Amino acid sequence: MKIKIKQTLCALAVAASCSPAFAAADAAKLHDSLVVMDTHLDTPALLVQPGFDIMHSHTFADDFSQVDVPRMNSGGLDGGFWVIYTPQGPVTEAGFKSSRDTALLRAMAIHKMVAANPDTFALATEPEDAKEIAEQGKKIVYVSMENAYPLGEDLSLLDTFYKMGLRMVGPVHFKNNQFGDSSTDPDGQQYGGLSPLGKELVKKANELGIILDGSHAHDDLLEDMIELSKTPVILSHSGTKTIYDHPRNVDDSLLKKLVESGGVIHVNAYSSYLKELPQDPERGKAYGELFRQMGNIAQMSEAEIAALKAKRKQIDMEHPAVRATFEDYMEHFLHILEIAGPKHTGVGADWDGGGGVETMMDVAALPKITERLLAEGYTEEDLADIWGNNVLRLLQQAKDYAQSLKE
Repeated sequence: MKIKIKQTLCALAVAASCSPAFAAADAAKLHDSLVVMDTHLDTPALLVQPGFDIMHSHTFADDFSQVDVPRMNSGGLDGGFWVIYTPQGPVTEAGFKSSRDTALLRAMAIHKMVAANPDTFALATEPEDAKEIAEQGKKIVYVSMENAYPLGEDLSLLDTFYKMGLRMVGPVHFKNNQFGDSSTDPDGQQYGGLSPLGKELVKKANELGIILDGSHAHDDLLEDMIELSKTPVILSHSGTKTIYDHPRNVDDSLLKKLVESGGVIHVNAYSSYLKELPQDPERGKAYGELFRQMGNIAQMSEAEIAALKAKRKQIDMEHPAVRATFEDYMEHFLHILEIAGPKHTGVGADWDGGGGVETMMDVAALPKITERLLAEGYTEEDLADIWGNNVLRLLQQAKDYAQSLKE
C-alpha cells in the first residue's frame, strides 16, 4: 500500500514530534513504491567497454561508472531511457556512414544487455510497458538517441531504429549538424533553428510516435520543435538559465512555452551546467591529452582500459575535480518546479555522460531527491509524476498521434 502523504510529511519531521531517522526510512519506502525512471542514461557507452559488467557492483571512485544493477537496486531506479549516443563528426557522407555504424552497434549493445539478462531487464516500447516491467521486478529499457547525426540525410533510417525500440530522438549535440543548430556550437548558428531536413525529422518522428528531445538544441531550434511538433517535446536533461545562465539551459519564458504545449523538462545534474565552476587549466590540459590517447575504447583490451583509468585517477588526484553540490542541483530543480509544476518536471541526471554532483555521484543516491521534494511539500502524486508518469504521458501522446494517422 502506498504511504499517505500525511504520514510522509510527519515522517519528514514537518511535525515537531517526528524523528529524522524515521523520516529517511519513510521517504525511502515511498521512493521504492514508485516507478522511478531517468530519461537520460548514457550507460550504453559502457556496455561496449571490455571488462564492464552491468550486473556487477562498481563504484565511481574505482572505474568512474554510475549505473549498474546493484546500484539501481540501492537507488530504487527502475530504468528509463538508455541512450544511443554518437559524437558529432563532419557533415559528410563518410561522417554519416561511420556514425551510423557506431549507432547501430550501440543499439545492438542495448539489446544484447536485455537478451543476456532476461530476468533483470526488459525492452519497453509502449507507454504501458514501464509499470508492467517494474511490477515484474525487472529494469525498464526504453531506447533514445542523443544526436540524430548518424541518420545522415536518409530519414528512412529512423524507421530502422524505431523497429529496434527507439522512442525518443534529439536532433543535435554539441555542434550544429544537418538537422539544425546546437546550443553550444562555437561558430554560432547556421540555420536559425531547425534546418529544412530538421523539419522533416520532426514530421517523421511524429509519424512514428517518437518523442522529440530538445536538450542540447539552440533555443530557436527548441521553439521550432514546439511549434511544429504535433505532440509535446521533452528536454531529457536540461537546467534553468534563471539559476545559471548557460546555453544548455532554458530561460523561464521558453520553459513556459514548453509547458503550455504539454512538454516536460527533466533536470540535469551536470555540474558545469549548474553553476560557474573554477577553471583548472592544468586539469584541462591533462584530460585533453588523455582523450587524445583513448581512440575507440570498444576496440581496446581490458588492460589498456585499466591503464587509461589509472591515468585518469592520477589526474584527479593531482588536479581534483570541482563539482556542484546537491543543493546546487536542487536549486535548479525547485525553480523549475515553481515555473513548470510537477506535471511537467522529471529527472534526467546524465548518468555516465558527465552528470553527478557532490553526495549524488551515482544512481544509488537517487532517494535523496525524493526525500528533499517531500520535505519541500510535494506529494506522493507529484513524485509519481516526476519520476515516471510525465514522460509516459508524452510517450502515450506520441503513440496516439502516430496511430491517428493510420485510422
